Amino acid sequence: MELRVKRAPRIEAEITVPGDKSISHRAAIVAALSNGVCNLRGFLPSDDCMHTVSALRALGIQIEQPEPDILIVHGKKRVLTPPKDEINCGGSGTTMRLLAGLLAGQTFETRLVGNPSLTRRPMDRIIEPLRKMGTDIVAEGPEQTPPLRIRGGSLRGIHYRSPVASAQVKSAILLAGLFAKGKTTVDEPSASRNHTELMFNYFLIRTAKSEDAISVFGDQIPESRDFSIPGDISSAAFWLVAAAAQSGGHLLVRNIGLNDTRTALLGVLVRMGAQVREAVEGVDQLEPRGVVEVTGVPLKGTVIHGKEIPQLIDELPALAVAGALANGTTIIRHAHELRVKESDRIAAISHNLRGMGVQVIELNDGLEIHGPAPLRGARLSSFGDHRIAMAFAVAGLFADGETIIQDVECIRESYPGFEKALDEFISPSRVRTSTPVIGTLMPATPVEE
Repeated sequence: MELRVKRAPRIEAEITVPGDKSISHRAAIVAALSNGVCNLRGFLPSDDCMHTVSALRALGIQIEQPEPDILIVHGKKRVLTPPKDEINCGGSGTTMRLLAGLLAGQTFETRLVGNPSLTRRPMDRIIEPLRKMGTDIVAEGPEQTPPLRIRGGSLRGIHYRSPVASAQVKSAILLAGLFAKGKTTVDEPSASRNHTELMFNYFLIRTAKSEDAISVFGDQIPESRDFSIPGDISSAAFWLVAAAAQSGGHLLVRNIGLNDTRTALLGVLVRMGAQVREAVEGVDQLEPRGVVEVTGVPLKGTVIHGKEIPQLIDELPALAVAGALANGTTIIRHAHELRVKESDRIAAISHNLRGMGVQVIELNDGLEIHGPAPLRGARLSSFGDHRIAMAFAVAGLFADGETIIQDVECIRESYPGFEKALDEFISPSRVRTSTPVIGTLMPATPVEE
């Protein structure tokens, strides 16, 4: 399957995006451990999230799905049953890593497998702490890669200083900590996404937080509650970049998650010169949600590095496209993690940008992108990576001629309906906005060293 993209007319639109992927995974898992029935609205029915749902069902959890974005999860008070077969995580690293933490507390053996892209991704970062807690966990692939074989049991709380800032690593340890004796603490070198902590607190699991650490106390059962999942800012990122890079473009995104560990993208767009407004409209379920409005201007290059990288890791492909359209040089550094995502994203971005006529230097831990480039349409590969496919679909909106992106089935992993939304930007028919609706400009944010 391929996407064919042509230059977009002036962007003047109001949209919503599907539910947040990170929150959807976590809401389903915590609800499954709860003491009753939980209704989850706004759930993202993407391939990745549905692998988590299928895994929970295989572990004995009853889950109904009356609508694609609604789950009714019947919690079983942390009691899971042995699966009849190995559990297929597809291409979802989040599914595999979070399930590893969940299964660390079970007395039965489980084998987690995945597709070829997942079996290339490192799992040593969760294997080490889970072993310290008392889990028998083995990576059967070369260099600590999947499949994973896990037999849990009697766990002990640990204080773990993670060498990487990773929400998946942190979440795996905290989920295991629910089944451990005593207190489990995770220290990170810099803050990663905090959805798991907020989810724990919403479901009335006792935690403790210090400046760089989060702790959970063992032997707790989540309290069943209904939860509404906001739109995914990582999915909105593609459209926000498109509007920001188009002089005079204007985009309003409603019901979008505005968790402050996820909004670094907006700060980068402000640094690049875009006019960005945001307004939080609700925090009743601890996850802030609201409205983001972007007005496009001629962008200027920037430096993206340091402590902001962990909170931007999913948005960097889209920001690389913004860099190609901006005046001057955009430099991305300290993004080694891009090498071990669904693809080697540094190599994939570099290859596709060059294919569209951009001068780019591939660095060991990032990219140096020289703009503005007059993009030309080209035949590009997705590299089997949903974010690469979507980022270069956005690039195609600014290119002369037709851009063809091959092997785009992977987009279903995170953004079902992307192709339809893309068609609306190419041949717009949606309701238009005409005047700004949010009163306060977002201030520029300094680069974190």
